[in-house]
Parts: sequence; C-alpha cells; structure tokens
Amino acid sequence: MKKSLNRPLISWLNNTANRPRQALILAMLWLLFVGIIAFFWHLGSISLIDETEPLFAEAARQMKLTGDWITPFFNGETRFDKPPLIYWLMALFYHVLGVNEWAVRLPSALAAMSLVGLGFYTIWLFGLHTSAPMVKIENRRYWLSASLGAAIMALNPETIVWARTGVSDMLLSGCMGSALLCWFCGYANSVAKIKLRWYVAFYVLIAAAILTKGPVGIVIPSLIIVSFLFYVGNLREVFKEMHLILGSLIVSAVSLPWFGLVIARNGSAYINSFFGYHNLERFTGVVNHHSAPWYYYFIVVFLGFAPWSIYLPLAVTKIKFQARSHWQKQERGYQLSLFALFWFLAIFCFFTIAVTKLPSYVLPLMPASAILVALPWSEPIPYQPSWKYRRFFYISRWLNVGLLLILGVAMFLLPRLVGVDPAIPNLRQLVEQSGLPIIGGIIWAVCGIGGAVLLLSRQGQWLLRLNIVAFIAFVIFVMMPAAFLIDEARQVPLKELSAIAAAAHVPNEEIIMIGFKKPSVVFYSQLPVTYIKETNAGISYVEKLIKTKSASFSAMVLAQPKKLVKLDPALNSQQLGEAGAYTLLRVTK
Repeated sequence: MKKSLNRPLISWLNNTANRPRQALILAMLWLLFVGIIAFFWHLGSISLIDETEPLFAEAARQMKLTGDWITPFFNGETRFDKPPLIYWLMALFYHVLGVNEWAVRLPSALAAMSLVGLGFYTIWLFGLHTSAPMVKIENRRYWLSASLGAAIMALNPETIVWARTGVSDMLLSGCMGSALLCWFCGYANSVAKIKLRWYVAFYVLIAAAILTKGPVGIVIPSLIIVSFLFYVGNLREVFKEMHLILGSLIVSAVSLPWFGLVIARNGSAYINSFFGYHNLERFTGVVNHHSAPWYYYFIVVFLGFAPWSIYLPLAVTKIKFQARSHWQKQERGYQLSLFALFWFLAIFCFFTIAVTKLPSYVLPLMPASAILVALPWSEPIPYQPSWKYRRFFYISRWLNVGLLLILGVAMFLLPRLVGVDPAIPNLRQLVEQSGLPIIGGIIWAVCGIGGAVLLLSRQGQWLLRLNIVAFIAFVIFVMMPAAFLIDEARQVPLKELSAIAAAAHVPNEEIIMIGFKKPSVVFYSQLPVTYIKETNAGISYVEKLIKTKSASFSAMVLAQPKKLVKLDPALNSQQLGEAGAYTLLRVTK
C-alpha cells in the first residue's frame, strides 16, 4: 500500500523539481491559495471589532480628514499608544479604496502575506540545511519543505486572527519577521553585493518595525541576532560585514524624524504617555489589568499555534542546542533551524518576563515556530535519526492525533462552553442553532480518525498534510461563518445605529453611550461620542445635561433598553432606532 500510494507522487514531485519554472508556478499558486483563504477571503465583509480595531481605524480617518500626519487623534483626544506607520498605511488605503473595513485591514493582511512569501523563499534556500546530509534525489524536498513551512506559517489561529484585524500587531510581526529573514539571507549568502542588499532590507524593515510599535521593533531583533551570533562564535566577524554605521544611518533616517516632530509638537505629554506608560510601564508593571501567571504564554502558544504546537518540543529537541561545538563548525546556510530557535526563545522569554501580558505579544514568534516545525518533516529519506528521536517523533504524531480528536470533542461541546457577552445576550442559543459546532466537530474528528489510520498503516508522512487540509476546511466552513454570525449579532447593530445617529444628528447635539465603550460608534457615525461606563453615572449625566441647557437642547443616548428605563420620566424621549442589544434615543426636556 505504501508503494502504491507514494510512488506516483514521488515521481511527479521529482519531475516538478527538475522543471524550475513549473515548480515556481505551482509554488506561487499554492502560496496564493493559502494567502487568500487565510488572510484576504471576506477580509472587509465583517464590521470593525470593538474595542481596539476602531481606535486605529478612526485615528487613521482623522489623519486623512485633517491632513495632520504627525499627531494621531481619536474622539477629539490624542492617541499616543502606537507610532504612526499603521495609521499612515490605513489612510493611504482610504484614499485608494474609500473609508471602509477593507482599507483598515489591508495593512495587516499584506504584512502577513509578505512574511509568508519571504518565509517560503528562505526555507526554500536554506530549509534543508539541517543536520541531515543532502542527496540528489531529494531536490524535490526544497519545494516540499518550503510549501509546508509557508502553509504552517499562515494557517494557525494566532496569525489568521491578527492578519484579519486592523491593528498594529500583524504589521509589527510582518516587519520584524521579514527583517529577521532578510538578515539570515544576508548572513548565509556568500556574495558580498547580495549580502549587502539583504542587510539594507533588514535595516529598512527594522525602521518600519520601530515606526509600528516603537523601541520593541529594534530591541527584540537585536536580542535575537546578538545571542545567536554569540552562540555560534562569529559575533565580531558578522558585525563587521553588516555595515553597522550604514545601518544606523538608515534606521535613524527612516524612523527618527517622526519621533522628533511628534515630541516637538506634544512635548512631555507624548514622552510620558508613549515611552513611559506604553513601553516601560507595560514591561515593568500591569497596564489595563492585563496580568497573567508566568506560564501564560505556554498556553497561548499551544492554542494559538495549534495543531502544529504539538511538534514544537520535538523540533526543539532535534536541534540539539547543547551541541554548541557542532553548530560552530557548520556553514552559515546550515543554521536556519538554530536561528529559528533563538528567534522563538528570545521573544517567548522577553514577554514572559514582561509583567503586562496579552496574546498578541507573542505573535512575532509564530514564523519561527513554523520554521522549526516544518524542517523535521522534510529530512532526506536516507538520513536516519537516532532511535530516541524516532520514538519522540512517533509519540508526537500520536499526540497530534489525540489533539485533533480533543478539538473535535470540544467543538461538539462548544454550546455548553460559551461564556456570557452582554452585547449578545442570546450568544449560546445562536451558536447552538447555527450548527457550526457540529460541522467543526466533524472536521476535526474525521481528521483525527484519518490520522490514526495513516499512522497504523505506516503512512505517517501524510499526517501534516492532513492537518493542513482540515485546517483549511475549518476556516472555510466554520471560522468564517462563525465570524459572520458573531458580527451580525454584535457589531452590525452598532453599525446600523451609528448610521441612524449620523443621519439624524443636529448641530451641537451630544451622543452619549452608557454602559459600554464601543469605539466603532465614533468610526461609523463620524461623530464624537461621550462614553460613560457606569449606568447610574450615565443617567445622572444625561439628566443634568438636559436640565441645565436651553429648551431646544437635545442629546442622543445609546444603551441597552433595560438601562434606559432609569431615565427621568419628565424628559421627553424619542426612539430613533433599536438593533441587537441596543436602543438609540433622542432625549429633550
């Protein structure tokens, strides 16, 4: 059975490998397919997701509207959370596509797609240069290894979620990851002119990373590269060839002018907010209640990189980190897996030490994880690893099958596991009635059972490809329909009421949202909004406002109906709209 299953495919792959143009076309089609499914399919069909995404979208809209490209604003206040690159890109796409969800999310999607493409190229060049010897018959595995690595890099929950979200996290991951890949291509290249070009690209991308999230854009890559070079013992040699003075000039020329301009305009307010609160304090203290235990990122990586995370211990073990003398003797082009390990560990340890913790912080280690996982599956056939390693590989495959079956069971039980969302009071019923948990459960259960059959029939080399097929099916038939379902219940009502508010708004009329802070209302209404989270305080604010103003004064109030019953009956109220969990009223004397 094994020969009949593998022989036609091996023959076709070998023929493809001997035809570079055909192989390149097939690789590009595969990357295009994976990228469309993971990043671009229905990218702009879902409303902006509260609370973070509309903050970026509206700050970019304000830049486009006012022509102020230096100081970001949201709802009439400065927004110093992030540097401007994400806002600039969104505003640029606003000019091309209009102010819509597509323009908001395209920077993230394009950053993810560029990273996956460069990841494919890097693995294709250096992916087989591991501890195994190269043999002529395995030339086809250049393409196989690169295709697997690119697919895993794109098809994991963490990457898909942030590539489809209009915030700065995916742009940072794209710039930082692409910079590190460019650096390795320069490091491993033997031609001086080509080496310099890769290093220049590295410096430009580092500058872009700084303009995306600040100092972290250069601190983490520097930590990765310095620790890697120190380990392999050629720190001074590589620093000389990197043209550090030229690189410093490039990074400074690209990234520093904006920081100089924004500080000149806003002074200590910007310095204290961005460098103090959003950088130093996030690392040394808890910001916005985002605290978590020390093992938090073990859980995040396990779930965010599932199902491939099951192979990370195997991949790390294979590298034999303790054999430093072995790695120091290797040619540079053979060190991609080792570099990926330093990439992974540096980011993981850096943010584990940081006190403030968020799932998106470890997004930049996902490309390294994909490289680590893809390489062991692409070893040349004649290479025979140790018995202990083969046993570990065998156990990991069965753990993969077990994880798939657990995912299937979890999907079947999902309606019972769904929590409470005040914005969607009937969330559990919606999930159950949609039938999506059953579809998802079937996909993962079939994948798990199929994986077990493959292992029992000694066809384990197909297991990773089965994971990819199942993941693509899950995205198409479960993840995207679920996104539409949640959007229809959670965000569309706010979008509709915001449109009503914009159409009915009269000059000097204040819009007040009580009980929630949903920045999407500002973006979709294109009007300032007063947010008051506590219900009684919000009701008191409205009543005082109306009673102290002139007889012609009015205000719009957006809240849940059960909260609006507390309004003073002496006030006149006119219902302008009702959708989902919200009601929009105009209140007058």
